Amino acid sequence: MIQQLDPELPLPAYAKPGDAGMDLYAAQAVSLRPGERSLVRTGIALAIPDGFVGLVHPRSGLAAKHGITIVNAPGTIDAGYRGEVLVNLLNLDPRDTFQVQRGDRIAQLVVQACARVEWEPVDALPDSVRGVSGHGASGGFGSSTTPTDRPSDRPSDSTTSDSTSKD
Repeated sequence: MIQQLDPELPLPAYAKPGDAGMDLYAAQAVSLRPGERSLVRTGIALAIPDGFVGLVHPRSGLAAKHGITIVNAPGTIDAGYRGEVLVNLLNLDPRDTFQVQRGDRIAQLVVQACARVEWEPVDALPDSVRGVSGHGASGGFGSSTTPTDRPSDRPSDSTTSDSTSKD
């Protein structure tokens, strides 16, 4: 369900057949200086069905052409939230101020199924092919070799590190 808080704005809609995201529109004009962010109203409130989530994604054209993105991308709209959808826009362009006009398409809303889990506490996790490798461990950043799981690649844990070790 959708509540149109600003009836002069279009409802979220898919631009083309097969699109995953629906366009969200600005309900207000905003000026974003370089490095500045602003919560921009959309003029809608949603009742997303239980078992689903709304994800607010940046528009690729705004990002590529103007450096405009969303601070918390994707923004999460939980099924229980009933307030106005706000988009936290950020201007990453180092030089130019960006003008958002009322009615501009500023983001995309993707609604998708959302699994809920119940955690089972265990003493150790089962092995997997990937293991603890993460944060660039699959390579592709100018390196032709596969990174190893070096201690320096793991987050530090002051409760287990031994600062008195000798080389």
